[in-house]
Amino acid sequence: MAQALRPNTAGGLFATDGKPHPRQDALLAVTLVLGITSFVTAMFHHLHLLSSWAGLIGLLTGAYGQWISETTRERFGLILGLGAAGIGFFLGMAHGGLFGGVID
Repeated sequence: MAQALRPNTAGGLFATDGKPHPRQDALLAVTLVLGITSFVTAMFHHLHLLSSWAGLIGLLTGAYGQWISETTRERFGLILGLGAAGIGFFLGMAHGGLFGGVID
């Protein structure tokens, strides 16, 4: 019963192994911010440049974050960010793409 009384000594919110992971946490935060930005701006047709570029960069940072992630909590947040970035990227591509309207 003593194990139920031990305090949680984890290194951070997403580090379940008790060690700090600053690079993984930074990639997680960047992926989530870019994914949310891409997803929200994809709802507006005239913001297709922002949504497609934010989505593309979010997909790249999320993929690298998945590659170097060490805990399940990090991977869960990265998957949420990757999903939002992917949806925003593809909707941005459908509304005009990475260079649509700039190079004509």
